[in-house]
Amino acid sequence: MKYILSIFSVFFIVHFTHSHCQIPCGIYDDQARVDLMKEHVKTINKSMSELLKDQNDNQSVRWVINKEDHADELTDIVTYYFMAQRIKPMSEKYEEKLTLLHQILINSMKAKQLVDLKIVDELTAQILKFEDLYFN
Repeated sequence: MKYILSIFSVFFIVHFTHSHCQIPCGIYDDQARVDLMKEHVKTINKSMSELLKDQNDNQSVRWVINKEDHADELTDIVTYYFMAQRIKPMSEKYEEKLTLLHQILINSMKAKQLVDLKIVDELTAQILKFEDLYFN
């Protein structure tokens, strides 16, 4: 019985700490997701800034992992929350929203591959533009 409860507990924690569900639950907080996107970009910025400093190898590895994890989280929000659930075909400014989200995905990928603060600036600008387009 303990074994079954342990497995259920692990499943529950993993399932609910990951991105928003992909079932039609009807619980959406669009602004919270945009705020999370901004926070991930700030964390990527911090990681890149630290990587540009002279550090030991162990600390550098930790900053790379952190940068990549937050880029993945950003990608999850864009794909699983906005593209899969919130942006509907035939909605107003559909192509513009998808184009911006695609640009965010590309720069998120670049953020994993490179240490370039210009990418952070582009991500920030794209998220702000998406936020304005989405809510207005």
